[in-house]
Amino acid sequence: MKPIVTLTLNPTVDKSTTADHIIPDQKLRCAPPKFEPGGGGINVSRALKRLGAASIAVFPVGGPTGTLLRELLEQEQIQQQPIETESRTRENFIVVDASSGQQYRFGMPGTPLSPQEQQQVLITLKSLAEVPEFLVISGSLPPGVEPEFLMKIVRAAKSMGIKVVADTSGPALHQILQEGVYLAKPNVGELSKMAGVDELDSEAVAQAAHQLVQEGKCTIVVTSLGPQGACVVSQDLVDHVPAPAVKKRSTVGAGDSMVAGLVYGLATGLSVRETVRLGVACGTAATMNPGTELFRKEDVDKLYHWLLQQTLPAAAA
Repeated sequence: MKPIVTLTLNPTVDKSTTADHIIPDQKLRCAPPKFEPGGGGINVSRALKRLGAASIAVFPVGGPTGTLLRELLEQEQIQQQPIETESRTRENFIVVDASSGQQYRFGMPGTPLSPQEQQQVLITLKSLAEVPEFLVISGSLPPGVEPEFLMKIVRAAKSMGIKVVADTSGPALHQILQEGVYLAKPNVGELSKMAGVDELDSEAVAQAAHQLVQEGKCTIVVTSLGPQGACVVSQDLVDHVPAPAVKKRSTVGAGDSMVAGLVYGLATGLSVRETVRLGVACGTAATMNPGTELFRKEDVDKLYHWLLQQTLPAAAA
């Protein structure tokens, strides 16, 4: 299997801790902080590693936080292709209130990418030692990067025969779909915006996703429905997949874990129906762990087997 390439334009170091009680105007005693690499594509690479797949994480990086980010990825044995920047890589902050189990997530603004640094991202992708089968574009855009830049990336990738997987939102998602991608993973809110309505029921989700396929904006649409699972739509397939019931401890990284499962399934030759079940299993398994831990492989295997047995008996046989 060719390495999968992930692109994270707005990476971060996630700093997380726990406090007994979160109370205003008082000094809070916290547990020792935990530092983990973060950002959409980086989390996809981390999840792919847990599934046993090789990937190359491409991302801009700068300053002391950027050095820490690279060290953290080295510890997880994630292959990297960093692009040095003048600006310091951002850091997010996550606190869990131990008394209630509630999680507070503080997302810091991204650091700007200059036009020259954006060009270097494009050059890096074009000069990879081995042309990948899949490029995963995931996460938000940092300041200074217009959505049109993603169109250049998609255009370059498609010219090299690379299948693009898009997991972003807002204007960035809208622009990237204008160029056409292999797989898009909007959530139901994003799909509603693209359909021009306030909300979508299950039938309308499938119709809106099928419209994207008909317009040539993507070959496969996997709409994340949160606790309700996912809906996958292609030219000749509509399939609703429920999420298994589990005890949820954190939703951080669940969407990225789902994307990793989807790409891994496609790259290893699973059918689309099997692939979306693996994606749901990965996303659900990620919610079973606290903080930003992503998932455990054994949880994924258990949930995936359950989904095959309950919703796709022929595949499990």
